[in-house]
Amino acid sequence: MTSAASLDSPTSIANEHLPVASSRLSQTASTGQNSPTSTDDQANSPSSPKAKKPLAFWMVFVALCFSLFLSALDVTSVSTILPDMAHDFKSADYSWIGSAYALTSTALIPWTGGLANIFGRRPVLVAALLIFALGSALTGGAQSMAMAIAGRSVQGIGGGAILTMSEIIVIDLVPLAERGAYMGILGAVWAIASVAGPPIGGGLATAGAWRWLFYLNLPFTGLALALVVVFLNIKAPQTTLKEKLERMDYANVVFVAGATALILGLTWGGSAYAWSSYHVLVPLILGIVGLGVFLALERSVVKYPTVPFEILTHPTALVGYVTCFLHSVAVLAVIYFYPTSYFQAAKTASPIRAGIDLFPLCFTIAPFAILTGASVTVLGKYKAQNVVAWCLIVIGFGLMTLLKWDSKTGMWAGFPILLGIGFGALYAGLNFPVLAPIPVQQQPLAMAFFGFIRSLGQVFGITVGSTILQNQLAKKLPREFASQFGGRGDAAFAAIPLIKGLPEPIRTSVKAAFADSTRTIWWFCLGITCAGLVISLFMNDIALATETDEENWGLKEREKEAKEGKAEEGEMLPA
Repeated sequence: MTSAASLDSPTSIANEHLPVASSRLSQTASTGQNSPTSTDDQANSPSSPKAKKPLAFWMVFVALCFSLFLSALDVTSVSTILPDMAHDFKSADYSWIGSAYALTSTALIPWTGGLANIFGRRPVLVAALLIFALGSALTGGAQSMAMAIAGRSVQGIGGGAILTMSEIIVIDLVPLAERGAYMGILGAVWAIASVAGPPIGGGLATAGAWRWLFYLNLPFTGLALALVVVFLNIKAPQTTLKEKLERMDYANVVFVAGATALILGLTWGGSAYAWSSYHVLVPLILGIVGLGVFLALERSVVKYPTVPFEILTHPTALVGYVTCFLHSVAVLAVIYFYPTSYFQAAKTASPIRAGIDLFPLCFTIAPFAILTGASVTVLGKYKAQNVVAWCLIVIGFGLMTLLKWDSKTGMWAGFPILLGIGFGALYAGLNFPVLAPIPVQQQPLAMAFFGFIRSLGQVFGITVGSTILQNQLAKKLPREFASQFGGRGDAAFAAIPLIKGLPEPIRTSVKAAFADSTRTIWWFCLGITCAGLVISLFMNDIALATETDEENWGLKEREKEAKEGKAEEGEMLPA
């Protein structure tokens, strides 16, 4: 173990423990196994599965679950109110409500891990909750789509940090061998939010009160903030402000610029402008170049980089990151477009009914997240769970490509159940191939980058899904209907609330166009999930660590108990 000062930044963790990391990485790469921890060490470790966890731990875990629920609820509930927002603001830029949130959360997640190592866990999580509340207030009070997008951007900064900090703090307090059940619970919290989110958003949209979806965050964020301030008392590094600022990775500014340009190009392509237009080509090229420059800076210039290149050299960890990205793309594509472009448009369901119709998908996520996490804890293995989950997801998307506007209930309710089982299993199972090959001192860095990859996948899931939908609608909508919106598929999305009132046969043609366009998204998801299945076959089962970095990131209450225990032992010694 090292002093807290040596853990001021993600990269200092890697550098300080490089001999340990190199040994562990090389050993697992060649054998697929970690050296076992001695029985005595496990029994005596304060964070071993045998150790009783104090009340402060459980209160911290409740606070994390509550914070995560708020962040996840915001992601999953917004999709059902998008048509109403687009209609009220008379704007075609609806996709940016999701993309802006995902983009800022992605861009700031790497900084979140670094800031947590520099300033400590509690200050960063408190700041994240305050920023999330500010973004909620701005979005709820928005008077234009531009203001709503700005508010969502602020929300994304806080929401992404909340998600990342929840996982990092669990890493601090629970050893990897025991962590499956806790990660399963966090996955279940996300799933419960995904169950509650769509009907809540849909109910508010139906009542013409979609703004309250954001206002409701404020009192609940206050409660989460109180829990965090009172109970989250984790050790923090003691360094000067100058030293802390020097360890920031400012190259993330280049990433934000590059990712924004790339998303602009993808959003405009084929809908607002032709793919061959300079309006599309210039941002696409600038975006790709910007991301390339970001990686180059991270590799050779930045002293404390966000991208953990030394971790990415391990095959199993790399498989974990790639499959995490593909999983996130698929999940967000379903959550955003199934309730809107299929249920609300093709099935002419009300927003609240669309949220309820999503239950078969969402209700299966939570139990299988918990079961998967528990199975990893019991068996000490994770590859089989990941592979089976990908198989179910591939079958599920294959069936989803069969859905039409007039498909029976058994099809549109039954097919997503397979997706829910697979999504839930991967929520709990994907972090193990990333964390198992590396020492515990590097796991917070690895998990922060895991959150970065996951959010990047969410950005692409929303953006690519929107691009596919807009391009397909531009081709398939009846001319007499599309002409009211300039022939643009993105503008036609704002007309979803009006479809039910259209005369026949235009109404049926519009419903069929939305169903067929949504089916193209499922074909895309089928392709990337097939890739995920193949890639997952290359991960190895690696023995899970049974210790945490208690010395540097443990609960202060635990430290106090340890000192009291030593004092009692001293009193018992003979004079």
